[in-house]
This record gives sequence, structure tokens and C-alpha cells, in this order.
Amino acid sequence: METQKSQLTIIIVASLLLIGVIGSGVYVYNQKEAEISTLVMEKSALNQTIQKRDSVVNDMEGTFAEIESSMSFIREKRSQIATLQTEGGKNRKQLIAEDVKLMNTMLEESSKKIAELEEKLRKSGMNIKSYEKRLQALNETIEKQNTEIAELKKIVEDKNASLAEFDTRVKKLNSDIKQQSDTISYKQNVIVDKTNKLNTAYYTLGNFKKLKEEGIVSREGALLGVGGNKAIQENFDSKYFTEVDIRQIKTIPLNVKKAVVISEHPTSSYKLVEENGQIAYLQIENPAEFWRISKYAVIHVK
Repeated sequence: METQKSQLTIIIVASLLLIGVIGSGVYVYNQKEAEISTLVMEKSALNQTIQKRDSVVNDMEGTFAEIESSMSFIREKRSQIATLQTEGGKNRKQLIAEDVKLMNTMLEESSKKIAELEEKLRKSGMNIKSYEKRLQALNETIEKQNTEIAELKKIVEDKNASLAEFDTRVKKLNSDIKQQSDTISYKQNVIVDKTNKLNTAYYTLGNFKKLKEEGIVSREGALLGVGGNKAIQENFDSKYFTEVDIRQIKTIPLNVKKAVVISEHPTSSYKLVEENGQIAYLQIENPAEFWRISKYAVIHVK
């Protein structure tokens, strides 16, 4: 009997110990489960923070690349305009004005993008010193570009003003040159006209009846040299004469049996040349002397 009581006591004690161990294990398990759940939540939150940070970083890197590309373009374009001569007319000036306007627009867009990046960085709660420094550097670059573009615009405007004044002077000079050219051309024409008139002479030939009907001679006695040039009318009609250039004419064709020069010309300045029993032509030996007294030669022929 005593033996049975001892065994029962041992069984009860062992059961109680087992129950205690099991209870303690369940408590530890539940505690570990809570810790694991907390760690999972913290990990999820951390992953979201990392993803958010990565998104902000990617946006910032992309925007930085765009802004820096714009800055490079503006520097290159500004350098081109600074060395560009604005001669070439309205099209060239218009292109320069459009380039300056484009650069201003790009700078304004870059400033807006930087403001957006700063706002994103502030809202993200991240404290990334390297990006803050880059944003500050970009802001300084934009300020510098704005100043230099303003100076460039002034240079271009000054050049345009100088070119406008130069264009005005060139137009006036061209006008003066044209006026002088017109004057010279007119004088040249006058000189040519006068020269042509000075070198223009006339001759006519015919028998007495023809010459009298044309109103060139007044009496037959002069045909033999009696009375000289008095035989020639003063107001004759030049349409009955042949016009010649004294620089070119050397002979006057006749082909008659008899010929007499009844207008006044030095006899030493010409001669009548006979061929085959008739007077073939009048040879002008000295043109200047021949035409010196009269530019009209009248020859009576038979």
C-alpha cells in the first residue's frame, strides 16, 4: 500500500513538472513569435523606406542629368553666340535672339526642377548631404549662367545697335555712290555725245539742179570756184546729207567725169583720185584739217 502511494506521488510530481515545462515553452514560443512579427514589420517598413529612398534617388539622378545636360548646352551655345558676328542681316539676328530666348527658357525649367528636387528631398525625410551640395552647386551655376546670359544679351544688343548705325551709314554711302555714279554716267554720256558730235560730219554730192532743188546751193557761178562758199546756202536741210564719223571716213566715193568741192576745205587736206579716165573718189589726206572749217562737204559732180 505504501508502495502504491509513493508511485502515485511521483507520477503527480512528474506531471506537474511536465506541465510547468510545457507552459514555460509555450510562453517562450509566444514571446519569440511576437519578436519575429515585430522584426518582419520593421523589415517591411525598412524595405519601403529603402524603395522610397531609391525612387527619390533615381528621380534626382535623372533630373540632375537633365539639368547638367542643359547647362552644358547653354555653355556651348553661349560660347558660340559670344564669338558670332551678327552681320548677315535679319535672319542671323533673329537666330541669335531665338537662341538667347531658348537659353532663358532652359534656365527657368532647370530652376523649377531644382525646386522640385529640394521639395522631394525635404518630404522624403532623408538627409543626403551629397545631394544637398549638388543642388547648391547647380543653383550657383544657374545664377552664374543667368548673369552671363544677361551680359551676352547686352553685348548682342550693343552689336545690333552698332550694326544698325553701320547699316544706316552704308545705305547713305550707297546712296551717295549711286548719285555720284549717276552723275558720272550722265557726264560720260554728255562727253560721249559731245565727242560724237565733234566727230560727226556730213557730205553730199550731185549736179547743180539737184543741189539747188535741195536748197544747198544758190548760183551756178560758184560751181567753178567763183564766189567760193557763198554759193552754199546757210539754212540748208541736213537730211540731204550723209552722216559720217570723221575718225573713220577716209574716202568719199564719186565715180564721175568731173567733180568740184564747193564747200570750204583746205586744198592741201584732200585730193581727187582718178582711175580709168574718171574721178573715182575723194581722198581725205588730213581729216582734222579737212573738217576744221566746215563739217559739211558739198561736191558738185557731172
